[in-house]
Amino acid sequence: MAYGDQPTITVDGIEIPLLGFGTWQLEPDDARRMVAEALRIGYRHIDTAWIYKNEKAVGQGIVDSGVPREDIFLTTKIWVEHFGHDALLNQARESAESLGTTPDLLLLHWPKATPSFEETLGALNEARDQGLTKSIGLSNFPSKEFRQAQSLSKARLLTDQVEHHPYLAVDRLVATAADLGSSITAWSPLAQGKIADDATISEIAAAHGKTNGQITLRWLIQNRIIAIPRTSKESRARENFDIFDFALTDEEMQRMDALDRGERLGDWLDPAFEWDKADA
Repeated sequence: MAYGDQPTITVDGIEIPLLGFGTWQLEPDDARRMVAEALRIGYRHIDTAWIYKNEKAVGQGIVDSGVPREDIFLTTKIWVEHFGHDALLNQARESAESLGTTPDLLLLHWPKATPSFEETLGALNEARDQGLTKSIGLSNFPSKEFRQAQSLSKARLLTDQVEHHPYLAVDRLVATAADLGSSITAWSPLAQGKIADDATISEIAAAHGKTNGQITLRWLIQNRIIAIPRTSKESRARENFDIFDFALTDEEMQRMDALDRGERLGDWLDPAFEWDKADA
């Protein structure tokens, strides 16, 4: 993989760019346009999912960009209705066909109580063994289920992709990932725009001549968290990528950490499970 000078994290021998481009809620035309533009800007990590209904467009955007496929880290996800053995393998095959390429990482989108974790993790490993993905992982798994899933998985689960931004700390999950030799990926890393008016972040941004979004993304990647901001604006994608020429001080990092207020913006967790307690 050729990721240039941008920072990466290595998990189980696999190098993953810490800054990615997300495609949640992007209509196909926007997804195709923005993936191509993001790759031209310099992003080398693209995130999508079957349920976003834009995998084909994402694949076309990769082709449009002219960036060699081997220089891109590509993630997609298995939707919860496809967690049975055969359905999972069928969707993994469909996703690879839609993308026009084998994804680097295939995630389980949300934990489900049925079918059993044994069946779903077994099928996910089979998808990897069949060459339908290069590696596997999770999305939206609390620590208890993260550990359970890894105990049932022959292959390393490379990441757990969860909501994480200055207003929602995930310290327990970060510790769990470290313990399991895995990583954490942050979706909605900019709190869906809420960070734009934050006084603390604005003060730090002014000190660096950067925007609130740039400060927030820098905070995440300095914490070794993979971040996948999504935008339909080329100017914003360019701004989000411009975070490699400065660093936050330890004191600024602590001020960012202190913004946590347990605010969750998107919660579709199955009632069979519960999120890690903040004070645990």
